[in-house]
Amino acid sequence: MIKYADKVTSPEKVLKDVKLMNSFGPRLTGNMGHRNFIRYLKKELMKRGLDVYSDPFRFMRWEEKDSSFKIEGEEIHISSVFPYSGKTDEDGVTAELVHVDDKRLGYLNAKGKIAVVGVDELNFLPSEIAFDKRSSLPEDVTIPEKYDGPVATAFVNFPFLKAAKACGAKAVVCIWKGMSDKRIDGQYLPFILPYQGIPAIWVNESDGEKVLEAAKEHKVANLKLVAEKERSAVTETFYTILEGKNNKEAIIINTHTDGTNSIEENGPIALLNMIDYFRGKELERSLIFVFVSGHFRLPAFKTIAGGGVQATSKWLAMHRDLWDGIGGHTKAVAGVAVEHLGCKMFKDVDGEYKQVDDIETELSYTGNDTLDKLYLDCVKERDRYKVITMRGHNFLHFGEGQPLFNCGIPDIALVTAPDCLCVVSDNDEMDKFDEELMYEQIDMFINVVERLLKMSAGQIGPCDGYSMITLGKRSPKSILNRLRHKR
Repeated sequence: MIKYADKVTSPEKVLKDVKLMNSFGPRLTGNMGHRNFIRYLKKELMKRGLDVYSDPFRFMRWEEKDSSFKIEGEEIHISSVFPYSGKTDEDGVTAELVHVDDKRLGYLNAKGKIAVVGVDELNFLPSEIAFDKRSSLPEDVTIPEKYDGPVATAFVNFPFLKAAKACGAKAVVCIWKGMSDKRIDGQYLPFILPYQGIPAIWVNESDGEKVLEAAKEHKVANLKLVAEKERSAVTETFYTILEGKNNKEAIIINTHTDGTNSIEENGPIALLNMIDYFRGKELERSLIFVFVSGHFRLPAFKTIAGGGVQATSKWLAMHRDLWDGIGGHTKAVAGVAVEHLGCKMFKDVDGEYKQVDDIETELSYTGNDTLDKLYLDCVKERDRYKVITMRGHNFLHFGEGQPLFNCGIPDIALVTAPDCLCVVSDNDEMDKFDEELMYEQIDMFINVVERLLKMSAGQIGPCDGYSMITLGKRSPKSILNRLRHKR
């Protein structure tokens, strides 16, 4: 039952806030929409009388301005461009198409041509490579047997554009394979690679058949990808602190501000509502709310010094005085990462992408058994839930909670992963968003923080650390060999 959030918000207000966020457009790292959203968030914090601390950054920003793909004059639908791939002039590049059936060595035949490469859905890796389940509510909720989907495919089974560039290809056409056309349209993927230096686009499997046939017939195509490349773009991470009676201990509550649609990333809306609840209250320890930039340009923002592969690592590296507890520094006794709220579940069913449940399975990391129990107790107070809790596993811990975990801060981190997570679309994926569910989740996180505030550091306990691979009869060597074969 709702106990907390109704004091500061409502499903109607959540919906209004998310629509306002959407009005800024896709908030890709450092673009105009992202900068305007950051200004709005900072202004909201200042209106509440809070001090806002900012860390400005400069980085190389790439953004598509215009794109097209034609085969001998016939327009082919582009499902999305490959982020930070490369660019052409207004005339594009014109060359013969060539099919590349090996994403490493096959590019040797692509010199001076437009390479066409299929990218099969990643659907052969067992999920236990990436996930170690602790608990679930209801108890019968399970992690899918295979690690799959657009994000996993683009991150693991990517098309090696650097190899294409090294071999002298002029451009690359990547074909999504094994996923419906609707499921992959607009996917801003992958976003974890450095600048590739060669223009590349994605096409769906249906249009991909035309492209492959054209490549077999050695037809000539024109690929245009006009992009802005800003070498010294500006963005910023910012934070605010609600001081507690014990200001030498803190709970870090973080999310990221860059995103693609109504779900990715609505965490800042949740944090504003949480701040509204906690400000003015007498707190046992400080709450540090961190709004991170760089999640969609990770190569420029991740740093090992702050816990590794997510953008929060840069903030942690710069502000050790707020979390490491060394030499009089504040000690972060827990972390709460809030991402991707209010997700319905859409999946491919017999080739049709459609809603299959009113709640997407909520993947959540819990840093130790104590936090796992605390989190599940809070989940049970909701009206609707479908939750799996996990331990960081095989050095994988998806989402912006990972740097906290890597720095030894016991975390509770929501990182629901719907297939639409990285889609840029005209409707901002609002058909896949549920404001009442997000409202319940905000209430749950307020409950989580309330309980953490009442616990001593000793009661919260230390972070467990990563568990390691368990594959049953599958050997790591056999899985790696299969991955190499797929590539």
